[in-house]
Amino acid sequence: MKKLLLCICCMLLLAGCAPTEPAPERDDGRLRIVATVFPAYDFARAAAGDRADVTLLLPPGVESHSYEPTPADILAVQNCDLFIYLGGESDAWVDTILTAVQPRGETLRMVDCVDLLEEEHVEGMQEERGHDHDHHEDEHEPHEELEDGHGLGEVTGMDEHVWTSPANAAAITLSIGEKLAELDGTHGETYRKNAEGYAAELMDLDRQFEVFFDAQPSRTIVFGDRFPLRYFAERYDLDYYAAFPGCGTQTEPSAATIAYLTEKVRTEQLPTVWYIEFSNHLVADCIAEATETRTAMFHTCHNVSKAEIESGATYLSLMEGNLETLQQYFT
Repeated sequence: MKKLLLCICCMLLLAGCAPTEPAPERDDGRLRIVATVFPAYDFARAAAGDRADVTLLLPPGVESHSYEPTPADILAVQNCDLFIYLGGESDAWVDTILTAVQPRGETLRMVDCVDLLEEEHVEGMQEERGHDHDHHEDEHEPHEELEDGHGLGEVTGMDEHVWTSPANAAAITLSIGEKLAELDGTHGETYRKNAEGYAAELMDLDRQFEVFFDAQPSRTIVFGDRFPLRYFAERYDLDYYAAFPGCGTQTEPSAATIAYLTEKVRTEQLPTVWYIEFSNHLVADCIAEATETRTAMFHTCHNVSKAEIESGATYLSLMEGNLETLQQYFT
């Protein structure tokens, strides 16, 4: 963060020493959209169609929590027509940019497009060391505690991973379509129709997930990894257990956490231990080996690899892949 502040300060000093010039005009009539994370980038592409240039700010495979924008990124945010970002803990660096460099265009936060849930510390989950979740309780009020001293079901803040439910993804896409229609009223109906078309595909996928989970005798799922899928779990009424919370930064759980998840897999007779993209899946492998089960990846769509970008991956295609994986590995 210090490096980001220094970068912005240098840019402002340089700007103060130079003549003030407006941003370069575009003569092609196309909107310029900048999105921080892949879901926003994909939803914007779908809503804009061929009427805009959409830029993904985070390079493929980069962790958004630790990302530090370049001067070119900051200028792109300042000069675009629409800047779309998450609005949560993982892109807190965005607030630093927006406070220091006033964007010329509009901004849209994904967390403002849907009803929010609170991230919970579920039983067995590793507590984030030294992390203050700003949760306050009456010190005289009794509450159940885990071995690490954290209360079961305790709220640890707003869960920012709003896109992981296809229904939420549809709502966000529609919001982006409306925002683009406001920015370019001449083509407003085009943006709305594009957004509605993609949203319809996402809601069809939502129904397919519902049908799949309705047919399952158990809806329990164990992740030997972070769990940024609260909205997905809530949508389909899943019971979930995981090694770390969605925004956790730890990679080595305690022996107690591994033992708890291992026993959960055994008692529930679960055939698969899950992990997320860009994970080394060592924890999932450890639990699977101890329980003689298998592992499988669930793609949260938070970020994608260079190969996935080049192959034309979309949020829809990645979530369809998740459904296929669930059909193969869930039971």
